[in-house]
Amino acid sequence: MKLPVLFFGHGNPMYAIQPNPYTPRWKLLGEQLSRPKAILMISAHWVTKGVKVTAMESPPTIHDFGGFPQALFDQQYLSPGSSNLAGLIKELLAPKEVMLDKQEWGLDHGTWTVLKHLYPDADIPVVQMSLDATLSSFEHYALAKKLAPLREQGVLIIGSGNVVHNLRTADFSSRSIHPWAERFNEFFKKNLLSGNHDLLIDPFTNQEQDDANLSIPTLEHYWPVLYVLALQELDERVEIFTDGIDLASISMLSFKVG
Repeated sequence: MKLPVLFFGHGNPMYAIQPNPYTPRWKLLGEQLSRPKAILMISAHWVTKGVKVTAMESPPTIHDFGGFPQALFDQQYLSPGSSNLAGLIKELLAPKEVMLDKQEWGLDHGTWTVLKHLYPDADIPVVQMSLDATLSSFEHYALAKKLAPLREQGVLIIGSGNVVHNLRTADFSSRSIHPWAERFNEFFKKNLLSGNHDLLIDPFTNQEQDDANLSIPTLEHYWPVLYVLALQELDERVEIFTDGIDLASISMLSFKVG
């Protein structure tokens, strides 16, 4: 059975331990999905020169943030890794060079703050793949298509980032929403549901470019969504399972393909 592909707007790291409107739906989704044999995560928080995949037996939990309570730093997500899956990814992405990482990285908060709710037992092997900073958005989209065979082999592919992510304009003191953030989020949803991928791969060259420039000041949080879009087949529907704008400029849009 072919597994779906998921995108999570992961948002505030505190959502790993703090009540919020989104993670109960993530937990419910995990209960509804067929159990995967392994998980491939593409997180906004691992950007490298070239592509790397974690290939260690026990990937460590990385707390790649600062200024949060100790209770968040105490969190661990001790899932097994999978050198076999890492090797298969390397084969699928050839001739693109893929480096097998056995000690540098692990599972960063773009991964474990999501999986903690989706699969709280941490008993499914997880491999994380980095985002190659040297690639264009179109190249990321093309590279992602090579991962399609994994869906038929019991691997759940998950992108974790945010469609709108502008920390410089975030407002922690109110529930206000920047109009440009809401407009771009709606633009993304409209084209997501109608399958207009070209407009979403490069949203900086159409009439929404001003909103896109504010919503995506840097690309690392946007690139993971391209890996999910690229794996959508013609007959596959999209289901949005969470939505909303947090802190005025962070989209919590999350969706399932297939």
